[in-house]
Amino acid sequence: MTTKSTPRTTPSAQDTSSDKAAATPATDTAHPPMETITLSHHLNIAGTEYPPGSRIRVSTDYARRLRRQGYVARG
Repeated sequence: MTTKSTPRTTPSAQDTSSDKAAATPATDTAHPPMETITLSHHLNIAGTEYPPGSRIRVSTDYARRLRRQGYVARG
């Protein structure tokens, strides 16, 4: 048996500009934490090529993902 679910809209689910500003502090989205890393492999980010050994400044979240993939030099 298949059931059909329709989206329900409640007053709290509707966003207004004043609610968004109060819910999301400007400091979180304006300046994410940054980190300087040294690359162990060639990397191309948005059309810019970085050879191994380059030191680049990226967000901490992106640095964590690059470490998991093996792009960040140890030490």
